[in-house]
Amino acid sequence: MSIGATTLPSSPTLVGLLWPTRNEAGLAALRAIVLMAVGSALLTISAKVQVPLPFVPMTMQTLVVLLIGATYGWRLGGATVALYLLQGALGMPVFANTPPMIAGPAYFAGPTGGFLFGFLAAALVMGFMAERGWDRSLLRVALMMTIGHAVILFAGFCWLSVLLPVAKAWSVGIVPFIAATFVKTALAVALMQAAWSITRRGGKSA
Repeated sequence: MSIGATTLPSSPTLVGLLWPTRNEAGLAALRAIVLMAVGSALLTISAKVQVPLPFVPMTMQTLVVLLIGATYGWRLGGATVALYLLQGALGMPVFANTPPMIAGPAYFAGPTGGFLFGFLAAALVMGFMAERGWDRSLLRVALMMTIGHAVILFAGFCWLSVLLPVAKAWSVGIVPFIAATFVKTALAVALMQAAWSITRRGGKSA
């Protein structure tokens, strides 16, 4: 008697329900390209909506990252954030405070580098949890978004601790963002709950 590997159940994400994947390879590729382009554009726009701070500007990117991961799933969400990071690495001015002359790989060595890689990790975590149904109940989605923000802040703090003394990294990389993190977490939860409520109503009336 052989025991096979246990596979965790996967639930459709919000985008997966609204725009299901087709069997045709061409249509599936087109879907992925469109969604990745839209997601990376939203990340770029959210990077420019910011409150200037001495080391790390406060932007709406963390909110958008978490929503992309939660609605796209871990594969497509991770690929979308990876595309965004690649655009910045290639010199496109997609990051916060990046005119073309200072965009590029060197930007990742700056104080925001850890947060950027935290975006990718958080999108993967959010997508994985969403595919297990964590995006559908109020308490679970609140915990899910809290974990996502914690992943981003932890990654950012770790890299800042390399560049700055630990106490300084904490004071400039974590403390100024605590209040905004609570607000953006609550907003992400509200948006996810509203989106699922509309989707469920639409499904019942169809």
